[in-house]
Amino acid sequence: MKTLLALIALTFAAHAADNELTAEEKTAGFQLLFDGKDAAANFRGYKKDKLTDGWVAEDGAIVRKGKGGDIVTKEKYESFELQIDWRISKNGNSGIMFKVTEGNGPSYSSGPEAQVLDNAEQHEPQKAGWMYALYPASVDTTKPVGEWNHFVLKCQKTATGTYKCEHTMNGTKYVEYEIGSADWNEKVSKSKFAKMPEFGKADKGHICFQDHGNEVAFKNIKIRELPALK
Repeated sequence: MKTLLALIALTFAAHAADNELTAEEKTAGFQLLFDGKDAAANFRGYKKDKLTDGWVAEDGAIVRKGKGGDIVTKEKYESFELQIDWRISKNGNSGIMFKVTEGNGPSYSSGPEAQVLDNAEQHEPQKAGWMYALYPASVDTTKPVGEWNHFVLKCQKTATGTYKCEHTMNGTKYVEYEIGSADWNEKVSKSKFAKMPEFGKADKGHICFQDHGNEVAFKNIKIRELPALK
């Protein structure tokens, strides 16, 4: 019995509370982008100096409660691993973009998007966890509306200057692709992004949460910078 209790204690000790880092995550180089209280510490509005009123810290999450536009990290990232939990509202739609720059167009004109979606109610060709419009997944481990999904995005520069990326949802690998590869360029050329010259071109860019008009929440936002692949 004592052995069982000890194992249970060790299991719980390995997992941090919401919006905290475990000792292992700290050692691995992760940084916490949201402490559960101050949404404006590491985020601001897209092309704005501060966080817009439509995004608030609520119950330990950054929540899109009203019209506020997209928000971005204050810092830019190149090779990184992002871990995040998201929860979407019924019939909701949002996205997590990366390598976002703040040029002339909207955030999606530069930043590739990992889809955030209520798959059950949204009758769109894209599904949660996919690389929007470019790389679909053949699996679906998305949890029902109201439950939290754990999403991991890795993006790592290669020796040839491309960026190898991977999406994992709730522990299941969804897609992998290489920004700048021949396959990527061909897919982009056949998509709506072909008319957006800045799309996927930046080495470093902001992480961006999309305001698509629906309530969406994010917590446990953790990121670490990764070395380039050799």
